[in-house]
Formats: sequence, C-alpha cells, structure tokens
Amino acid sequence: MMRTRPLKVALLGCGVVGSEVARIMTTHAEDLAARIGAPVELAGVAVRRPDRVREGIDPALVTTDAAALARRADVDVVVEVIGGIEPARALITSAFENGASVVTANKALLAEDGPTLHEAAEKHGADLYYEAAVAAAIPLVRPLRESLAGDKVNRVLGIVNGTTNFILDRMDSSGTGYGEALDEATALGYAEADPTADVEGFDAAAKAAILAGIAFHTRVRLDDVHREGLTEVSAADIASAKRMGCTVKLLAICERSADGRSVTARVHPAMIPLSHPLSNVREAYNAVFVESDAAGQLMFYGPGAGGAPTASAVLGDLVAACRNKLNGGRGPGESSYAQLPVSPMGEVVTRYHISLDVADKPGVLAQVATVFAEHGVSIDTVRQQGKDGDAWLVVVTHRAADAALSATVEALRKLDTVRGVASIMRVEGE
Repeated sequence: MMRTRPLKVALLGCGVVGSEVARIMTTHAEDLAARIGAPVELAGVAVRRPDRVREGIDPALVTTDAAALARRADVDVVVEVIGGIEPARALITSAFENGASVVTANKALLAEDGPTLHEAAEKHGADLYYEAAVAAAIPLVRPLRESLAGDKVNRVLGIVNGTTNFILDRMDSSGTGYGEALDEATALGYAEADPTADVEGFDAAAKAAILAGIAFHTRVRLDDVHREGLTEVSAADIASAKRMGCTVKLLAICERSADGRSVTARVHPAMIPLSHPLSNVREAYNAVFVESDAAGQLMFYGPGAGGAPTASAVLGDLVAACRNKLNGGRGPGESSYAQLPVSPMGEVVTRYHISLDVADKPGVLAQVATVFAEHGVSIDTVRQQGKDGDAWLVVVTHRAADAALSATVEALRKLDTVRGVASIMRVEGE
C-alpha cells in the first residue's frame, strides 16, 4: 500500500545535472512513486542566479539560501550537485545533522574528506549515496559496495574521464596533436573552458581514490593517488604505441600488492594492447575492469559524463535513499576495516616504453643496455633507427619498479651518447 504523504527532496544546484534531476523527478513522478512506495516531491531548489528561467521548475521553489534549504526539518533527502569542497561540505554536514540522507555527485569532496562525511552520516543515522561521483550512469559504486561485498577485489583498471579519452582517441584515429584534439573536444562541449582538472588527471585521481577505498576496504585520499596528466603525450608516442600493437589511454589503476598487504592507486597515460577491451573504448565513453577472486574479470561500460547520464545515477541513489527512509532502514556505510597502507609510486611494478635520442655511432646500444642492467631493469625489446648522426633507441622493459626505472633514466641522462629522453610511458593491460 502506497503512502500518500510525499517524501521531500531538497536539490542543491540546478546546472546541467541538477536540471536533469528535476526534470526526471517531474516526468517520471508516477513511476518513481511506485518504485519507492510513496510520492517524492521537490521541497526547494538552491541556485546562485534565481532570475534565470528554469523550464519545468516552479519559481516558488527556487532559493539562493542553500544552507536554510539543507537544514529544513521537513526534508527527507538532500541531493547535492553543486560540486567543489565548500560550501558543499558544510551543506551536506548540515543535512545529516537534521536527519536527512544525502545523494551527491561530488567526487572531489568524497576523495578529500569522504571518511568525515561517512562518520557524520553514521552518527545521525542517515544514508550517503554517491553512485554519480564515478563514471556517471555506469553502475560501479553499488556493485563494488554491495554486489562484490562477499568477494575479494584485487584490481580496478579503467578509463574514468571522457574528455581525456576523446582527446587520445582523436590523436590515435586522426594523427592530430594534443592541442588540436583538445580544441575539438572543447568545440564539441566535452572539455571545459579550463580543462585542467581533466587533462592533468585531477578528475580521474579523485575517482580512483573513491574506487580504491571501496574496493579494498581502506581509506584512500586524493593525496594518496599518484597522478600524471596527458599534456605531454605526443603524436610520436601515439605512433610508437601503434608500432607495438597498442594504443594510449589515460588509466586509473587501483590494485593490491602481490602479497596483499598494501594497495596502490594511480592515474597516468599508458600503452595498452589492441587486444585488450579497453583499447576499443572510443570517443568520450568510460569503461572499467574489476578483477576479483571469485567473480573473475568484470567490465562496466557506458557514458561517463553528461547531464542525463549523471542524473540517472543520482535518481537511482535517490530511490534507494527514499526507500530506506520509508522502511526505516539504512544503506551500506563506509567499510574501511582492512586499513591497508597505500604504497608510494616508487614501489609500483609495471613495464615501460622509453624513447631515447642518441648519437648515431657504434657502442651506444651496449652503453644503454649496461645502464639498464646495472639498475636491475631487464630489457624486453630494443629498436634502433636513424641516420646521418641522428638516431633513436626505443626500449621496452620487462616489469620493473618505478623507482628502479627512475634511477635508470637519471643514469641514462648522464651518458655523453644520450642526447635526451624523448618520452617514458608505462605499458599496462598485459
């Protein structure tokens, strides 16, 4: 039997995502009520510019006082889609203090201060849901928190930023440079006017911190995630990857150590073989591989950004939070019992592709090989090309620790026959 008194929802933010949330709540009101067991209605919509026309939203619901809306006694669930650290953190905390559950898409805040938010939710008997914070419409957070709760997750590997995937896809398919591909992404609306958060890997690193925390039952903060962007990826790197039967992707990688006693989380460009399913993720799509003991390999794929896809994830969480409110239950909270240490990047072991500008004369290859051997880095393949005094050595290593590779590169720079290190890129997915 359906309850007639509606559950009330406060919407903080009404931009691209927030407006879609409001629209779906209105157009799908009957279906949402049937799924929840009670009607849901907007109690208010907090915005910065109240004079802007917002189609489908009653102007009487619009307010600039987000703080007052978040702490209203009659609000059951607060949906936060403002983004950023403050005032979002204060608004969410206030909502919990007043007994409301929270649905958020705020990856930056969760990566920086997720434990505090979880503790506040626990203290006040409320829910904290955040499916939309990672990969938009792709169900990923809930499978990790719930579906795989009885399994042991060993690795999460994926493409979690659509802007960077679009740029790298264009560089690969058309041979354009980074700047031209970024301009195209901006023109199509995939890249922000200031693309720093995307192209420098901050967005993907925040998502990696969230995923690692859930997967390994360990608190992982944004500062724990090694981060490299794609601004240094060149057309030559893309061409080198093709010659190896690979393509270049900006990957988020979270994994347990071989002995299971620590974890790592990192974001950086990497070459992956064309045989790997992630190599075929095109345009602005996202895809994530999850590897666990019992389930094996699972792949999650779909649109990782955009108003409607992100709103879909928000509404899924809203339904869950409302059901819990109606039935007196609670969803899953933070699971950080494992408390595994997060290892530094220097301990990460992977393969490397190094391109060296060297003098075109006898003995260069032997000198370079000696340096690798002295630092305990085993060479898999070497390709040498050049003429008339100009030459290149392309070295692909077997698996080596990042610290050992860094020491090797520093030693190579000191050789008179090495004019420069053109590029260094990790090789993943093998």
